[in-house]
Amino acid sequence: MTLPGWLDPLPDAARQRAADEWAIEQQHVPSLDLMERAGTGLARLVEDVVPDGRIAVVVGKGNNGGDGLVAARLLREAGRGVDVLAVGAIEELRGDPKANLGRLPGAAPRPFAPEALDGCAGAVDALLGTGFSGEPRDPIKGAIAALEAREGLGVVAADVPSGVDASTGEVHGVAVHAKATATFHRAKPGLWIAPGKQHAGLVRVVEIGIPPGAPEDADVGLIEPAALDAAPPRAAGSTKFTEGAVLIVGGSLGLTGAPSMSSESAQRTGAGYVTACVPRSVNYVFELRLLEAMSVPLPEDDGALGPEAVDAVLEHAQRADAIVLGPGLGRADGTFAFARSVAAQVELPLLLDADGLNAHAGKLEDLAARKAPTVLTPHAGELARLLEIDADAVGARRLFHARDAARRSQAVVLLKGDDTLVATPAGEVGVSRGGSGALATAGTGDVLSGAIGALLSKRLPAFRAACAGTWLHATAGQVAAERVGAEVVIARDVIEALPEARRRR
Repeated sequence: MTLPGWLDPLPDAARQRAADEWAIEQQHVPSLDLMERAGTGLARLVEDVVPDGRIAVVVGKGNNGGDGLVAARLLREAGRGVDVLAVGAIEELRGDPKANLGRLPGAAPRPFAPEALDGCAGAVDALLGTGFSGEPRDPIKGAIAALEAREGLGVVAADVPSGVDASTGEVHGVAVHAKATATFHRAKPGLWIAPGKQHAGLVRVVEIGIPPGAPEDADVGLIEPAALDAAPPRAAGSTKFTEGAVLIVGGSLGLTGAPSMSSESAQRTGAGYVTACVPRSVNYVFELRLLEAMSVPLPEDDGALGPEAVDAVLEHAQRADAIVLGPGLGRADGTFAFARSVAAQVELPLLLDADGLNAHAGKLEDLAARKAPTVLTPHAGELARLLEIDADAVGARRLFHARDAARRSQAVVLLKGDDTLVATPAGEVGVSRGGSGALATAGTGDVLSGAIGALLSKRLPAFRAACAGTWLHATAGQVAAERVGAEVVIARDVIEALPEARRRR
């Protein structure tokens, strides 16, 4: 699968292996040279991350261990104290790892034992490579546990932290928490997708000499700022009606903030005309709070929207370009029926969030009948309800479940998190670099919904709109953190940071 140019490919283990084989077999690059460059980059990262003190290089029997042996040689040649610790029978090494064992100066490798880590400032994890999946078994399992037990030990992983599935980020059993990871040729999905992302630390991509033209097909990629380039600038002669009209549908007694923030976010993302459709009894709140957006009071049932409001929403949708359904909607039975009816009938690009999603718990496949584009923006708990599984199961296999939900709903599914995943029904996935804890506060999801709603109203394809909105939202979180401090950011700070975030692309 060829990804769009605004996604930086993250090849899985099979694709990385294909690129290696292409370089070796078709371009005649010696595999020993690839390993030398990988080990060189690994050694340099060790020097940067653990500049002083003794280093334990813990090696397994595969090519990952060979990368570690190269790093051990180079560190010794640079004057560092290095202990090489072998997990398993070192005499079983073959091919390039065996060749690099023969090049190792100084003391020969000795069998790994937890006490061999005593006095070390850092360690190189060269146990399991990108081809690993599943749960580590002894003796590797015991070595990983020993590395994990050493508080303060700066671990640098070779290609991927041992125990992390490089293709998915899944972790089954023990896994190394690295301070940094030197990954070869390209980053892998598991270094950017939780829970693997929490094990990778700083990720540095090491160029190992695979020539241009290598197979670059991938179905997962990091979202680049260029995702936002498709959003057209306002031109002379344009009007509020040509710049995108967004309908925000939600709100209930006690939950007026969410649709208000979605409305303001849509405006700050560039929508020309925003209308909030809200329950009649709380409309006055919106009249006071929203200066630039319109508000439309709808029939209600005890402070919440119900089936009697469906026709009014569909009528207003005729003058809109996109609809955001769900912020602050509430969870009454009639409200859920209202949300399902609007989603089924509205013929506009639709974003479902919050209780708009909860209304479809166990009814995910109903959305597949929609003809217009659909974007779902659940967090792990909401996705669990949609799929009728446990939230912990979603957390353990985020990539799998995001793709599963996209396939079943025939919608673009945006699974929120520091590693926000945007999945299409065809299996393409955009991954956010994240990196801002500032977004861990109430209301930032509503900001995201409004931003994507605005981009949908500008006729961006659903996948690109969701990826572009994800990048913009994450960057706005970083801008807000710079302005006021990550610990005190509130959702309004993120809205106010959207213009600066857009300028940073």
